[in-house]
Amino acid sequence: MNFRRRVSNEQIGLQLAPMIDVILFLLSFFLLTWNLARYEADLDVRVPKAKHGEVPKRLPGEVVLNITKDGRITLNRRTVSASELEEILHGVIQQYPDQAVVIRADEKTSYEHVVRALDVCRAANVWNIAFATVGPDLAAPPAP
Repeated sequence: MNFRRRVSNEQIGLQLAPMIDVILFLLSFFLLTWNLARYEADLDVRVPKAKHGEVPKRLPGEVVLNITKDGRITLNRRTVSASELEEILHGVIQQYPDQAVVIRADEKTSYEHVVRALDVCRAANVWNIAFATVGPDLAAPPAP
């Protein structure tokens, strides 16, 4: 009588379909988050340093206004006029009344341009406004 179990000699194979699914999922996730994050920070804008600033809680969908040295206001990599910006912000506030607006003004921007952006925000009934700064330890070296 043969009491040995029959062991199959079939080798365990690597399942490629689940691995490909996971890789495609991760790829799509990173591409989507990269696409959303790139509109946030305009590289031409260097925000000033703040010694006592806090890192705020990031809200999904917050509107980030970049103000360059010469006073141009960009929203989602598109330069907008004051009237266009007011229209856009008014539409956003109608849908989301507590929507946060972050103003990223260049450190060499004239105060007049910042006040103009604040005035447009007030005209669109935006109340949740924050200013972007950089901590002293995260500050980039001065531009040449």
